Amino acid sequence: MAEAYIVEAVRTAGGRRGGKLAGWHPADLGGEVLNALVDRTGIDPAAVEDVVVGCVSQGGEQAFHIGRNMVLASKLPESVPAVSIDRQCGSSQQAMQFAAQAVMSGTQDLVIAAGVESMTRVPMGSVTGLYAKAGIGEGPFSKRIQQRFGVEGFSQFTGAEMIAKKYGFTRDELDRFALESHRRAIAATEAGAFDREIVAVDVDGEPHRRDEGIRFDATLEGIGSVKTLVEGGVITAANASQICDGASGVLIANERAVKAHGLKPIARIHNLTVTAGDPVIMLEEPLPATDRALKRAGMRMEDIDLYEVNEAFAPVPLAWLRHTGADPSKLNVNGGAIALGHPLGASGTKLMATLIHALKARGKRYGLQTMCEGGGIANVTIVEAL
Repeated sequence: MAEAYIVEAVRTAGGRRGGKLAGWHPADLGGEVLNALVDRTGIDPAAVEDVVVGCVSQGGEQAFHIGRNMVLASKLPESVPAVSIDRQCGSSQQAMQFAAQAVMSGTQDLVIAAGVESMTRVPMGSVTGLYAKAGIGEGPFSKRIQQRFGVEGFSQFTGAEMIAKKYGFTRDELDRFALESHRRAIAATEAGAFDREIVAVDVDGEPHRRDEGIRFDATLEGIGSVKTLVEGGVITAANASQICDGASGVLIANERAVKAHGLKPIARIHNLTVTAGDPVIMLEEPLPATDRALKRAGMRMEDIDLYEVNEAFAPVPLAWLRHTGADPSKLNVNGGAIALGHPLGASGTKLMATLIHALKARGKRYGLQTMCEGGGIANVTIVEAL
């Protein structure tokens, strides 16, 4: 089978809601990532054959084809096409998988996969939420869907509570996991672990290169003082991912492009998996998806050196750990979305950037990335650092 190589992987530092990146138009923010991929690899911008962009809330400033607008806001020539896709939180991970499939098939040789989400400028739910309406009708879930599943709509918050109850996770367990996310992110930041992957962008004349969401003063008591989202529940804003502005991207090439352009890959893609399951509990799908990915790759969990499991809500990676029997010390080693933020459509390639650079920094070989996605879908990508 033909190979797909990741030549470069970058991200912006996360911006808090209303924070340092709030003044950036998402097309321009994404354009900065495209520019960084070109600059760091030294490729001819015209050699890029396609740009696949993940974005969840494709309305407002992220409407009218955000992928194409990112190209137009970058140094890529207007001859470079683009496509915008939505696989909910896995949008840019799927963008990466589509790009990999393109170069593996040989139909294209050099493709950028990226993602962007300004959750400040296009708030979550303002476009794709249950009650967001456009035109005629009553929202995205038809009567037929509601009757089939016995619900009026699907909620990730409900799914997170369902997982916590199913696996018996207590509020204290979730809060301790959240605190550890901050601690790992603090340690990574202070050690300069993110320096290689972060693209600094200008904010008021100064480069923004530090994730805003990390709480350097985080304590278990402080996290425990946050109210639950529903009465009697265990999910809070403190043990769930943070609203975040950001962009990220990877440059993917096949062997022909690597040789033609004199590129030096940083990783090889070993497996591309996507599965779907129960849309009501919704967030549990990374568990069976991981099983399938490992089986298809002919690998065991013991073969994987590091894992990135998106911290949409603390019960998700905790359930994943219990199901897989994976080593907690290898999970989200530089912190996760609880501390660093979850810029929806950008999180897929954001996590991949962090995973690859963490593998290389530790001299490790194999990494696995997965995340839960709206509608009960999950992507899994297995890579080998080079």
